Amino acid sequence: MTLTPTPVRGGTVAADWVDEQLLAGPDGEPCLRFGAPVNRGTLRALVAERQRQLAAAGLGEHGTAALRMPPSAEFVAVLLAVWRSGARAVLLDHRLTAVEVDRAVDRLHPRVLVELADDRPRFTPLPDADEAPAEHALVQLSSGSTGPSKVIARTAADLLRELDCYARLPEFPTRGERTVLLSSTVHVLGLVGGLLHALHAGVELVVPQRATPTGILAAIAEGGAPTTVIGVPFHAELLAAVAAPPELPQLRRMVVAGELVRPQLPAAFRARYGVPLGTMYGMTETGVIATDLSGRHHPAVAPVHGMRLSLAGGELHIAREHSPYLGPTDPTRWSDGLLHTRDAALIEDGTGLVTVLGRRDSQISIGGLKVDLNEVEQALTGLPGVVEAVVLFADGAIEAYAATAGGVTSAPSERGGPAEQLRELLGKELAGYKLPRRLHLMPRLPRTATGKLLRDFAALRRQADAAR
Repeated sequence: MTLTPTPVRGGTVAADWVDEQLLAGPDGEPCLRFGAPVNRGTLRALVAERQRQLAAAGLGEHGTAALRMPPSAEFVAVLLAVWRSGARAVLLDHRLTAVEVDRAVDRLHPRVLVELADDRPRFTPLPDADEAPAEHALVQLSSGSTGPSKVIARTAADLLRELDCYARLPEFPTRGERTVLLSSTVHVLGLVGGLLHALHAGVELVVPQRATPTGILAAIAEGGAPTTVIGVPFHAELLAAVAAPPELPQLRRMVVAGELVRPQLPAAFRARYGVPLGTMYGMTETGVIATDLSGRHHPAVAPVHGMRLSLAGGELHIAREHSPYLGPTDPTRWSDGLLHTRDAALIEDGTGLVTVLGRRDSQISIGGLKVDLNEVEQALTGLPGVVEAVVLFADGAIEAYAATAGGVTSAPSERGGPAEQLRELLGKELAGYKLPRRLHLMPRLPRTATGKLLRDFAALRRQADAAR
């Protein structure tokens, strides 16, 4: 897609995509609801004012602004104002500590740090900014659920390509409909699939003030337009556990992404609400990759428009001409025009449907016998009462952490206890050498800021010890 340069503060940048693709529409058209509704006319005026404030703080074309802001209309306005200025936006989760923010600033050298203070943006000019010309519009840090975060950069053209993929999905929200967004707006699903698609397609974006079952159901019920809920599997688990939800005739479907879905969850969700639980597969590096919005193919997903996928040694690769990473690129992540997902997958001949099996590095060896930790994890989450689980290899043994619907706490050492009983039940599903040596039951498992299950052994062990 070719973008036509437009003058901004004396220079020329490809900033018109914000006005034409994201802000266009009738003044009175509802577009955002973070508690209070915001229409397009109000949003355009707010973006223009925030752009003036960014300029006063020293942000210009080719500059970088770091945004550490909670989901809000102000976050949206500042983000779009950064892009209209021809600058780059670095998105930092608002829950980061001051030490983590300082570390990100030292790593990325933004000109301005924008934070929310008393519900208003605060613009802090920073020294030692990097203002070298670059085509990137967006800089994100990966979730870090399995290790140190990576710095990922995307161009405006690549964001528009992804928006075109969403627009081609017949079951994705369209003009006049609503999206209730539960995913973080600083990560790819919430940002592009939720926020940017809503602005691009004329969909009203609703962010519940509380991400509890009551808060989510209230957000769905408050509007009469067809509604899609977007979140992670954890959110679907919350809703599926509601004993007697209200009638929600406007609910069309829920769509989740971010991690593998518990095998029984799609059926449980449909039984509770009468609508499908769709799934998507994507990465921060490239956005949405494949979808199954109707639940017809679960656990398989269909590649979106233009996505070219292949397998090498069982690992899923994505054709991508340039590396998405800033700085030196690890050749095990991108090389020779291929993005290495590090996910094990199957591609069905004829249909091209993809089944993601989990992380490729989940295969281990126990006494010379190969064990796939994904298989153990899926078997564990498939047991009655288990709602989530993490299976790791640590200290030479398989260790599992699980949470049940009853919120039971039980240590592996508790003879005859719930954890031991669950391990015995798992032994009917898996060979003995695949069984976890230790299985911890916890009221709930810790998650990253994006809602993904945390897979850090030390953090899980600390929380398991604290729960007892």
